[in-house]
Amino acid sequence: MKTVILIPARYASSRYPGKPLAELTQKDGSKKTLIEMSRDAACQIRGVDAVHVVTDDALIRSTAEGFGASVIMTSPEAENGTARCAEALANGAIEADLVVNFQGDAPLTPPWFVEELISAMASDPGAKMATPVLQCDAATYEMFVEDRQNGRVGGTTAVFGSDNRALYFSKEIVPYIDPDKVPKTDIPVYHHVGVYAYRPEALRAYTFWGPSRLEMLEGLEQLRFLVHGMPVRCVEVQARGRLFWELNNPADVARIEKVLRDK
Repeated sequence: MKTVILIPARYASSRYPGKPLAELTQKDGSKKTLIEMSRDAACQIRGVDAVHVVTDDALIRSTAEGFGASVIMTSPEAENGTARCAEALANGAIEADLVVNFQGDAPLTPPWFVEELISAMASDPGAKMATPVLQCDAATYEMFVEDRQNGRVGGTTAVFGSDNRALYFSKEIVPYIDPDKVPKTDIPVYHHVGVYAYRPEALRAYTFWGPSRLEMLEGLEQLRFLVHGMPVRCVEVQARGRLFWELNNPADVARIEKVLRDK
């Protein structure tokens, strides 16, 4: 199964313009751009045939090529990372049996999250698409709550059934928990890890369908699959003591830098 990782990166983020080029302080005091950190994380994943940065921005391209990344250019019309992956596949820039969308704003994604995702797709030939989910620990749940209390929209939660098929994804905290009844352990909220594995036919269908209302309201591309009845398999992964978080807002820079210092 030929597996290719694509790292979509766009400059014009509504919440954080220029986010892929944001510089984060490493443990040794040096600085790296977010896109370089994400590419470094992707290159640690085993069982992958190629890794490419996918962008429509010339500055991101030159920055990525400067640290040795392979870059695929796509059109500015691609509205999100999934559309960018679909375009790279459609225009012949890649050939793959499995396309992994590795978010360019999640350099803290451990390699085993993606390795287990790839393994799940390999063991289930009928699955068209899958994504990892991680049960919230107390620290992660508190970051979700803190963001909502301060009017920030960032991390995404996932709800799935006993068959591990996604029921819904939201930028709200779902399911709702009475603040006075939040358990200290076994918190029933799952953090959606923004990595996707698709068969080529899933990406072709995504482009054919066009945007859905729920997708546009939530700002979550994966809802297009659910709206059109394509199952999204949720693969539960374990943090193994690591704190996972994405860089969604400028406030997340300090959170991620703290994790880097504490590693």
